[in-house]
Amino acid sequence: MSSTEVSSSEVTGTESATKVDANLEVVVVSVTDVDRAKEFYGSLGWRLDADVAPGDDFRLIQFTPPGSGCSIQFGTNLTSATPGSAQSLYLAVSDIEAARDELIARGVEVGEIFHEGKPGARFEYGANGRVSGPAPDHGSYRSFASFSDPDGNGWLFQEVTTRLPGRIDAAATSFASVNDLASALRRASAAHGEHEKRIGQADPDWPDWYSQYMVAERAGQELPT
Repeated sequence: MSSTEVSSSEVTGTESATKVDANLEVVVVSVTDVDRAKEFYGSLGWRLDADVAPGDDFRLIQFTPPGSGCSIQFGTNLTSATPGSAQSLYLAVSDIEAARDELIARGVEVGEIFHEGKPGARFEYGANGRVSGPAPDHGSYRSFASFSDPDGNGWLFQEVTTRLPGRIDAAATSFASVNDLASALRRASAAHGEHEKRIGQADPDWPDWYSQYMVAERAGQELPT
């Protein structure tokens, strides 16, 4: 959920709640060589938001992954955490193969796509419990690929196509990027092809069907058939 409920019953004597948005916008990671880390994250195609060094003993760099509402920061004297201690930082993508291929084309070493043979295998960095290849039928939330920065901070691609119920407001469906929208259109097109096979004819109202499918998929609701 993206809100925090704060009870006001002690003040009013009634059961009520105030919703305050709490948006996670920055994650701080620890690195040993700031310039090396800057070069690496820039090579991913992430947006450089800031590189601030008001003195010799402080520097802050911020990058944002494409389409993300959350950024990362690293630099000099930002954290006492051990370099490389950040692990399993999730990057939700709508097409895990395309996301992996893009980073490989940029010269980044990315592990093979896998799904879990046992619960929690995504967090194990050996072969045990990980099954090679995407999840059957590319089930949402179930396919992964991992990579690390030069200090060993670990990132985890997770393919998310259909959100769990309640995660997306169906009345305000949006897509984070052109690639996300294109992927959603491709999935709708494939599903609509099956729909036309079932009805035995071309569907003249395909724009309405596409719209219903894409909104329902995004919101985690029942998909049209």
